[in-house]
This record gives sequence, structure tokens and C-alpha cells, in this order.
Amino acid sequence: MLASMPDILPLLLQQCCAAADGSEDWGRVDGCEVKRGGQDQRKAGVAPSGFIASEREGVGLSEDPASAIGSRSFLLSKPGHLLGRASQRIETRGESEQFLVVNLEGTMTAGGGTDDDIPLGERKTVTDFCYLLDKSKQLFNGLRDLPQYGQKQWQSYFGRTFDVYTKLWKFQQQHRQILDNRYGLKRWQIGEIASKIGQLYYHYYLRTSETSYLNEAFSFYSAIRQRAYYSQVTKEDRPELVVKKLRYYARYIVVCLLLNKMDLVGDLVKELSDEIEDYTHRFNTEDQLEWNLVLQEVAAFVEADPVIVLNDDNSIVVTSNRLAEGVVPPLEQGMVAGQLALADALIVGNCSSQVKFSELTIDMFRMLQALEREPINLASQLNKTGSQESTEKPSKRENPHKYLLYKPTFSQLYTFLSASFKELPGNSVLLVYLSATGVFPTGRCDYEGPYDFGGVLTNNNRDAGSMEVMQKRTNSFKEMHCLHPGDFFPFTRKPLFLIVDSSNSIAYKNFVNLFGQPLVCLLSPTAYPKGLQDQTQRGSLFTLFLYNPLMAFLFMCRLTSMRKGMWDKCQEYLHKIYRDIAHLLTKSRTVDQAFLQFFGDDFLRLLLTRFVLCSATMRLHKMFRETRNYPETYPQLQKEDSVENPALQNHILELASMLDVRSLFLEKTTAEY
Repeated sequence: MLASMPDILPLLLQQCCAAADGSEDWGRVDGCEVKRGGQDQRKAGVAPSGFIASEREGVGLSEDPASAIGSRSFLLSKPGHLLGRASQRIETRGESEQFLVVNLEGTMTAGGGTDDDIPLGERKTVTDFCYLLDKSKQLFNGLRDLPQYGQKQWQSYFGRTFDVYTKLWKFQQQHRQILDNRYGLKRWQIGEIASKIGQLYYHYYLRTSETSYLNEAFSFYSAIRQRAYYSQVTKEDRPELVVKKLRYYARYIVVCLLLNKMDLVGDLVKELSDEIEDYTHRFNTEDQLEWNLVLQEVAAFVEADPVIVLNDDNSIVVTSNRLAEGVVPPLEQGMVAGQLALADALIVGNCSSQVKFSELTIDMFRMLQALEREPINLASQLNKTGSQESTEKPSKRENPHKYLLYKPTFSQLYTFLSASFKELPGNSVLLVYLSATGVFPTGRCDYEGPYDFGGVLTNNNRDAGSMEVMQKRTNSFKEMHCLHPGDFFPFTRKPLFLIVDSSNSIAYKNFVNLFGQPLVCLLSPTAYPKGLQDQTQRGSLFTLFLYNPLMAFLFMCRLTSMRKGMWDKCQEYLHKIYRDIAHLLTKSRTVDQAFLQFFGDDFLRLLLTRFVLCSATMRLHKMFRETRNYPETYPQLQKEDSVENPALQNHILELASMLDVRSLFLEKTTAEY
């Protein structure tokens, strides 16, 4: 993580507040540059801060930002101007400059005048800009070739990319008039540079899970829209430029979804729809169906939540489900926090029936947010100028590093698992979340081992060879991309926390802890009552409980909306239930120690308490009458001290009474029923 981010982001916010909205400069975005990300990819270092600081007057990056990333430290130097070092590099590049000058001849002539009419200084400005532009494109395109797994291979390359884009953005700002006159710089080209920076921030977020970088991606995308950098694209008879604009909208929507800016998502979807209609009408392209599918996917994604919260004026309230202060139940006295900490998480999705957007199913999206902390509100801290609080650094709390894997093949998944296992720090936990179709055994064997109970299917594709085998299927045939419990055995050498949401999750109840390390599996119901089966497109009820228990509770009770006042009241009562569940588990003499070994981590403690609430609620609800309707665990949880505890059952019935749905629940325990 960036040790200096708490210091840098307030400077950025101050810059943002001071900028004039109507100026050509970007204000906040002017001073921004580069950020980290979250998953599908991973952690980074400090380059983003370099972008931020480099635009601030009198402040620049240390000499080697790439090395700063490697050491995870960030140095500021006064008055180290990035542009000065950029010029030095440009002057020493030798033959490459001559090549660029040749390519520039036509451009500068078209801008007005012959070569002899162009002053040497202006000619050098255009040459330097083209060098930076070309270098930035090379580095940006090179990012796609970097491995998506591991946390060390890509950091220095990201640092170099951040550095060049910092120089490029500042250079075009300082020499805008010359570039307009001599190079013919257009507004959509400025927008493309800004869009690339936004993409860098987003992918930095994906690789590091730091939501503050997601906010910086939003800042750039928002500024592009506010400044209308792509507004003139429609006047050019070039469909590829319009596609750039459409892709910008799609990326902007993804960022807004992750930040829960749902009102803005609605506006962007409408604008994107208009742009797609105009694009397909003007150019009669073959990708019309693909873009219409994008619109359908995002519309379904927005409507996936089964419950809406309303203000008194019937406006929709957007609720955040990231981990926030006061939500996690406190540890009991005598328990030590931080003995084991969640460091890495693999989030795997392969549910074809679920809504998705940008290779992110709704279940993956929910688990992604459940494993992130609510971003610290630095803006509110800036209002405390002069107070003691304003000089204090916010406590550094890292989000677990995440990989988002949509329909991975077995080899891909094992590669990511191995990389994460290899780099897992000491006293750390690897979490694997599987949301996938179940694969069931094809026949009975004399010996039922860890590969004989089936598993979950991570990818539906089959190569030609396996298709031939399927024609001659025998009882010994097993799916190539099925993830069996035995596939995880090598990774139980380190603490492992497994969540399986599948129709064959019960296969993982036959786990074996071979190495004695902490190991817990939370397993979804294998089937739901008929009244809920037709809602699977909106995501799994089990995952919804882990993400937002109150929304899941309302969904089970067929409630589709709620006033904010009642929502807040119920949330407060749920926090009390969490505390009581945590007390039950920690004071029990029968609960397996594996559960308590994970209790020191905030994320895992909250997931465990929500799981117990989920299981207890389903066991009391009248619709859930079969054993397969209930979640399970490995190791086995003693029901008397957890999911069937009378005190917990009374809490659930009280919550149902608050919502006037108590008639949907049993008044007696499941055993008595």
C-alpha cells in the first residue's frame, strides 16, 4: 500500500476545491494522476500519488518514482519539476528524435506555414509532445501484456507509465496554444489522454483494492463529461472515434456502479443509448447488437437489487455495503485482534443465468464490495483546519488484495491460486469465493474420495478432445473445469477461508484438513424453495445475506421497498444481533477453534456472524422446510450454540415483528418443528 496516500489525497482535494469549474484546466483533475485498484488484478505502489503531487505548485516526484513504488514509499522533493527531467530525457534520445521529426513534417505544415515558417522552439515543442504521446501509448499498450497474477511483476512498469502520463498531461497544459496551432491538437485527443489516465487509475484499483483510486478514476471520467471533450467526435466521419466515445461511457458506468452512484448511472445509460442510436444510424455498423447488449446488461445490473429504500419524498436512497465503522461486532475481552488477517481473496463467478456487466456477475460484484472498507471521507477532514484532528493521519487500514475471475479455466484458476498462495504473507488468510454451477458425480464408487463428490464448474467450454470423450462417457469421466474439494488440499498448508455458493456446495462438506492450519468452509443451500427459484437471475440469496443481510431478510419476506427511517432502525437492531452472535460463538465450549482463529479479522468476523444469521433465519422461515434449504459449514457448527440458539431465534422473530411479517416464521425451533 502507499504509505503516503493519506498525506497526498488531502492536497488533491484542496486543489479540486480551488479550481474554477469553467476553466479549461481540469481543476481537481488537473492535479490528479494515477491510482490503485482492486481485483481481477492487483496491488501497486505510489505512482498515482506522483501524478497528484506533480501538478501541485512547487512539488514534484522524487527522482525515481518506479523505485519508490517498489519500496512502497513516496518521496516529495521541492522544487523537483517533472517537466525538467522530461526535457533532459528528450534531449538525449538521439536517433529516435530524428524519426519523430520526420513524422511531424506533415502535421506541422498542415497547422499553418512551411517548415521554415515554424520557429525552432515551437518545432521542438511539437516534437517533444509527439515523443511523450508515442511513449505513453507504448507503455499503456504494454500493460495488457503484464501478468494479472502476482503483486511484484508489474509494479515498476506501472510506475514508468504513471510517470510518462504525468509529463504528457502537464506538457499539453503548458503548451496548449502551440499544440493547437502547430500540431492541430483537438479536444477529443485531450479527452483520450484523460480517458487513459482514468483507465490507469481504475486498473490500479483493480490491482490494489484501494477504493481511493477508484474515486480518482471517477474524477477523470467526470471531468471528460463536464468539459465535453468528446462533443466534436460526431462531426467527424470516423466511426472509430465514435467507438472511443462509447467505450469511455461503458468504462465510466462501471466505475459509477462500483461507487454506487446510481443516479449518475441512469443519466449515463440514457446518454450512451442516444450515442449508440446515432452511431448505428450514421455508420450502419455490424456491432449494433453488441452495443445494445451492453445497454441491456447494465439496465439489468442496476435493477438487480430486490429491495429499494425510499425517502419520505419517494426518492431512492442509495445504500453502501462496504465495511464501515460500527458495523463489525467488537471482539470479546481477552481475544487478540490481528493474529490472522485476510490478505488475499479470489472471487470466482460462473453463473450463466445471473445478470452481469463487464465480466462481473452480480454475485461477484456483491462479494467484491463486502471485502472492501468504506473509503475515508477526506473532504470532511479538510473542514477541520486548525484543529488537532486535521493534523492527524487517518489510520492505515488495508483492503484485502482481490482477483476477479469470470469463468476461468481450471489452469487459469490454479495459476492465480498458486500465485496468491506463494505471496501470502505470514499470519495471513487466503479467501476463495466460488459462485458457480454445481457438478454432480456420475456414479457411485467403491471408495468415495475428495474427487468423487463432484464440485463446482468454473468454465463451460470444452476442447475438442474432451467433447469426444463425452460421447463415450463412462462413470469414471470427470469435468475438466470442475473444481473438486481435493483441488484445494495443497493450499490448506496456509490458513484458508472458503465460501461456496453452488447447487453442489455440499461436496465441500467432505473436506479434510491435512495440515492442521485454520480452515473454514461456508456452504450455501443446495436448493431454494420454489417461490425463490425464479429469482436466481438477480443473484444468490446466500451471497445477498453475506453482502446485505437486511435486504436478504426483506427479500425472503417478499418486501420490495422500505422507508429510510425503518431501514435505519432495522439496521441498528441487526448490529445488536451481530454482537450477540459474536458473543455466542466466542463463549461457546463446543464451537470448533477454526472459527475463532479467523475472528480477529474484521472482514472474516463479519462474514461469520452474517452466515450464522443467514442460517438461523432460513431455519425459522416457513418456506424453508428441507435440509437442503439450509447452509452448512466445515467444520460442523454446533447448532445449539449458534444457528438454533433460542436467544438468536428470539432476535429474528423480533426483527420480523418490526417488519410485520412474523407470521412467515415458526415460533418454535426447527428441531421441534
